[in-house]
Amino acid sequence: MTKRTILITGGASGIGFGIASNMATQGHHVVIADINENAAQRAADEIIQNKGAASAISVDVCNPNQVAALPEKLNGVNVDVLVNNAGIQHVSRLEDFPAEKWQQLINIMLVGPALLTQAFLPHMRAQNFGRIINVGSIHSVVASPFKSAYVAAKHGLLGFAKTVALETYDCDVTINTLCPAYVKTPLVEQQIAAQAKENNLSEEDVVNKIMLEPMPKKQFISVEELADTTAFLMSNSARNITGQTMILDGGWTAR
Repeated sequence: MTKRTILITGGASGIGFGIASNMATQGHHVVIADINENAAQRAADEIIQNKGAASAISVDVCNPNQVAALPEKLNGVNVDVLVNNAGIQHVSRLEDFPAEKWQQLINIMLVGPALLTQAFLPHMRAQNFGRIINVGSIHSVVASPFKSAYVAAKHGLLGFAKTVALETYDCDVTINTLCPAYVKTPLVEQQIAAQAKENNLSEEDVVNKIMLEPMPKKQFISVEELADTTAFLMSNSARNITGQTMILDGGWTAR
């Protein structure tokens, strides 16, 4: 595979860092973009210590001015692949859901990817190559209670990807959305505790009765699976896969 420069938002931890580490082992240069500059630099340093190529940059994906300035801020480093991964979660009944928190989730996980795509698409179009990979969720296609903002944002990513796919018909640019069931990350660990509180269950019961119950295969999705799917979508063999929902769910939606 041709070596690419890959910018990953929320790349300092969780799924983002897992994808970044995997891509670096394949010889790609990864740009760790995160709102926490120190965390981004630590993540990049770890990849470099493991003989990978990485750099770090700070950005608030909700800030249009910061996002628009990213191409220039990268000092000539051109982004070939954009992974829109940054995300947060808040678990609450809608009646108790703080309005500002609801808006924050939408801004980070739906508005942010649109702003970032807008910033990097011109170069991708100019060089006639680009891959935009949104990290969605099983909640891009199904819902769960107490996650109204998250589910709305992740559903929105699918419509966004389909629209951009139609707008990039004339060049070798694709956009797709990875939709995994639960991946064991710090974000999911926090969800387990929050779900236990909302549902009056033990954390073990949340894992078995809520998270894994809908999955015939009864196992968490691994970061390696997401990284390998990302690698495939970057390849020439995937040049006609665009606007698609890539579901990794252990059979959840087969029911």
